[in-house]
Amino acid sequence: MSEMVETQVRAMGRPVEPEPSARNTRYLDRELSWLQFNRRVLEEALDPANPLLERLRFLTIFHTNLDEFFMIRVSGIQHQIAAGVDSRSVDGLTPRMRWAQVLDRVGPLVEAAQRCLTEEIFPGLARHGVHLVDWADLSPRERQWSNEWFERKAAPILTPLAVGPTHPFPFISNLSLNLAVDVESPEGEHRLARVKVPLINLPRAVPLAGVPFQPPVRLVLVEQIVAANLPSLFPGMKVGQPWMFRVTRDADIEIREDEADDLVSTIQQELRRRRFGHAVRLEVQKGMPASIRDALVSGLDIEQAAVMEIGGPLSVPRMADLLQLDLPDLKYPPFNARPPVAFDVVEQDPFAVIRARDVVVHHPFESFSPVVDLVRIASRDPQVVAIKQTLYRTSGDSPIIAALEEAIENGKQVAAVVELKARFDEQNNIVWAQRLENQGVHVVYGVPGLKTHAKLMLIVRREGDELIRYAHLGTGNYNPTTARVYTDLGLFTADPEITADVANLFNQLTGFARPPGFRRLLVAPSHLKPSLLDLIAWETEQARQGLPAAIVIKCNGVTDHDVIDALYEASRAGVRVDLIVRGICCLRPGVPGLSDNIRVRSVVGRFLEHDRIFWFANGGSPRCYIGSSDLMERNLERRVEVVVPVLDPGHATWLREVHLARYLQDRARTREMQRDGSYVRLRSDPDDPDVHAQFMASR
Repeated sequence: MSEMVETQVRAMGRPVEPEPSARNTRYLDRELSWLQFNRRVLEEALDPANPLLERLRFLTIFHTNLDEFFMIRVSGIQHQIAAGVDSRSVDGLTPRMRWAQVLDRVGPLVEAAQRCLTEEIFPGLARHGVHLVDWADLSPRERQWSNEWFERKAAPILTPLAVGPTHPFPFISNLSLNLAVDVESPEGEHRLARVKVPLINLPRAVPLAGVPFQPPVRLVLVEQIVAANLPSLFPGMKVGQPWMFRVTRDADIEIREDEADDLVSTIQQELRRRRFGHAVRLEVQKGMPASIRDALVSGLDIEQAAVMEIGGPLSVPRMADLLQLDLPDLKYPPFNARPPVAFDVVEQDPFAVIRARDVVVHHPFESFSPVVDLVRIASRDPQVVAIKQTLYRTSGDSPIIAALEEAIENGKQVAAVVELKARFDEQNNIVWAQRLENQGVHVVYGVPGLKTHAKLMLIVRREGDELIRYAHLGTGNYNPTTARVYTDLGLFTADPEITADVANLFNQLTGFARPPGFRRLLVAPSHLKPSLLDLIAWETEQARQGLPAAIVIKCNGVTDHDVIDALYEASRAGVRVDLIVRGICCLRPGVPGLSDNIRVRSVVGRFLEHDRIFWFANGGSPRCYIGSSDLMERNLERRVEVVVPVLDPGHATWLREVHLARYLQDRARTREMQRDGSYVRLRSDPDDPDVHAQFMASR
């Protein structure tokens, strides 16, 4: 990391560390660990080694993450405080202590993000012909053009709302950008007024000259145009200085499925309620007068501690509009996935390939096309009689959805297990799930009380006198768009035991069945956690007997205390444990006598780390698994998850000796976790060329 970035990181405040009373606990706090993850995202925005527009992308991701953190995690903390919960959790913190620490940590991060945006990103864009201009710096001609644009494009869709005896405090929608202003009548009566800037209908930045996304161009933020024209919305009144603000609301959905006769209708109702959740954060423009700020706090019924002053633009996630700028030199070079070697033959029969041997594909470095092609070919193949698939997050224009619809038209039996409760994708999932139902697909909305997070596809094909099953099991969603930016693994197999397990699991998901067990698959919530604990315990016993013992796990989160305790025990027995965890990790590495042999690393870079791998040395006969589950309570106990063994020795060896090895050697984008929960970015070794895990060599 450069000295400049190190200085900026220090300015973000001290590392997220527990209160003194909690420092000797076995587990790190989940919320504070999450803030450490988002800090690592912000560090990528601060790093001048990244292209300028990619730094902007990381800023929008940082702010989007923070929005969701407040909507889900902070709202939960506030519910606990409101309910009077004052007991300490296993990490040593009460809800009020946790809330205070969140506030203490978030402020410096947001300040650093705003400085990066206003002092580095905007000036950097100006050097390339993209000028974000303040209203005060516009020429008279530009102001006239902006005023005319306001009358044509903005004024007709704006609704000024004043607070008074006959006008109650208006509802402020979640994450909306708003202007608050004091309005005075000729008689001297003052009213607080609010004007929402509808960013759904208006551009985030308005081009004053030139083609919108073709430099050179001058842009002004839309809220500045609206603010300058507010007097036209209050004719005959004296309009004071407008101030920007933004509200974040509780967006966590609680569904009691045992009381829901119609899950789709229930979720639609809950989505409507989400818009009206209680306010958990109020962002206000720096310098806002106390009178306006207090009126907002009172009207929103929010505590003063949840008010954050922002010294730059609000609604930073919508700054992603600027990523459309035609400035290729300010973006990562184009990346083209290569076709998997096994499928890299024109007109090759994919079923013949999979029958011959298992195939492992690695996205986004290898194309997602074989997954899409397999569904499409199956939908048209007269020998295919049935297709079954789980769908967690995808889109209505997905070629997989189109292929399932085509399969119905061609007389196949098609079943889709759709998870409606995929957070923030609920409405999209309802729309395309109902579309599939209308086409004749057997749509099942998961298992009551559980989220179906497993990534499974089963194809049944008639070959001679037999019905042969083909399966795809993965770590990522069946979404061709995210497959270009998420690192994921997929397994194609015709293994009779694995495919029989997949068939039995689909019967359980779509019917009324409860298989007593599975031959090969590790399935949550029934079998996965006990199996993982057994694998860790076996590795522990191997170490005690002096046999080769090691564990390498790559996942997105580690919070389950039973798993953490098992890894601690393995460490004490001498097992070398390497964890590659993108996000939350509540395990403390490197604690003498507890976790001396555990190392935790995190990689944040161009691609979102999303694959999950579980590797065990097993006394010299390694066991390797991939799957959909993280080591979190929600995954292991409240979701349908699937982890599958990689049986082909060649694939298993590649996963450990190449894939995982590169992450353990990476110094380009790796941070190493300290025992206090903070992370230190590894420095490059001049005598050892950098290994960049996110750019794998071809197999």
